[in-house]
Amino acid sequence: MEETRKSGRGSNSAQLRRYNERIVLQILRRASEASKAELARAVQLTNAAIGAIIQNLIEEGLIVEAGKRHDGSRGQPATILRLAPGGAYSFGVRLDRTNMETVLMDFAGQIIDRRLHDMILPAPEKALEILLDDLRSLRGHLSEKDQTRITGIGLAQPFNLGAWLHDLGLPEADFRKWDDYDLAHALQDATGLPVFSENDGTAAAVAELFYGLGRQKDDFLYLFLGPAIGGGLILKGDVVRGTTGNAADVAMMPVPPSSLPTAPPPRQSFDLLLARASLVALARHLDPDHFPELGRNDLQAALERDDVRFREWMADCVAALALALRSAYALLDIPLVVIDGDLEDPFRSRFREALNKAVEEAAPEMRQSPEIQIGSFGRDAGAIGAASLPQFFNFSPRAAILTGGKETGPAGAGRTEDRAGFPARAARLGSHLAMPNRTD
Repeated sequence: MEETRKSGRGSNSAQLRRYNERIVLQILRRASEASKAELARAVQLTNAAIGAIIQNLIEEGLIVEAGKRHDGSRGQPATILRLAPGGAYSFGVRLDRTNMETVLMDFAGQIIDRRLHDMILPAPEKALEILLDDLRSLRGHLSEKDQTRITGIGLAQPFNLGAWLHDLGLPEADFRKWDDYDLAHALQDATGLPVFSENDGTAAAVAELFYGLGRQKDDFLYLFLGPAIGGGLILKGDVVRGTTGNAADVAMMPVPPSSLPTAPPPRQSFDLLLARASLVALARHLDPDHFPELGRNDLQAALERDDVRFREWMADCVAALALALRSAYALLDIPLVVIDGDLEDPFRSRFREALNKAVEEAAPEMRQSPEIQIGSFGRDAGAIGAASLPQFFNFSPRAAILTGGKETGPAGAGRTEDRAGFPARAARLGSHLAMPNRTD
């Protein structure tokens, strides 16, 4: 690509410049930092062209110079560039059957503050009232000037909230009221901000892709163990959504029935994975009569005191998930599985060790097993993924920019026509740079 450079004048040139600016932002998001020379090589532009793009992004407040790199080589030390934390802000709303969480995130992917409610999901109108109060409170962290840099609200929630209550052993409560309720539109109407909604498992996979292991790994199956298990699929540095947005919906995979006496009896000869691989199943096994009242802190405490009921649940969960992963591996032949969840260490390390052993033991003859790694964000994964959605649609390179099409406008509360996938081109470009591990 010559200075993307000799390909037209007027609006075409402006669109091309804007596209290349967004490629630079995408690379910095994945690589954390880079020099001008590294960016020029990755984007395949001349030093003059990349210099103009960098200057414009600095003037817009989207990137900053972050010191010099002294590597002992000849010549002037390279200036290091990073995303400017205050360049943009976004809200992330993670909603599940047993909790609601709202966060405010900056352009560098750091959570500024959060509001968390461990509770059985209330009726839609009540949930909206709680979320709007949380959004108003979080907005107060920003100055009036910074509030103009809010890019929108990302919403991550399971699809079909009123379904599979029997399999999870949850009370009817107000879940059925959610079947015909569009929270994305309600939030957009109430706040005036664009809302970008996504399956919660896919949103958590976005967090891992943008800010975690996805900076080094281009292919992995992502699993998040929350109230129910969710998943996301990353191939060639791109999120795979599927035709209905339910790609990698591992919760629906059939597994043998649970051996736990507290598990609801299956309605067929098999169970669904979400009936066994879920924190709801753990809570139910810890206290069958009052489990809807247990929060994440209660479950964490059971782990830390090495409650025998916790160990029983984990053995049952791991056995089911190991079979599901053998099926997934046979279908996808994918090298890596990333596992994360709402419980913090030592849970994740213990769970990974047990799962890795079970997957190996279930391996068929002449078949290998995927590597299993712990995710980068724990309970923050869904919220970071949700908050990443507005920033993706506002600042990532997409083909619509080159054709003069709509770049960020929501069609139906954030759902645009080109939602089919995230841009693999920019993701692969970022892999050419050194990508240090996140240290926060």
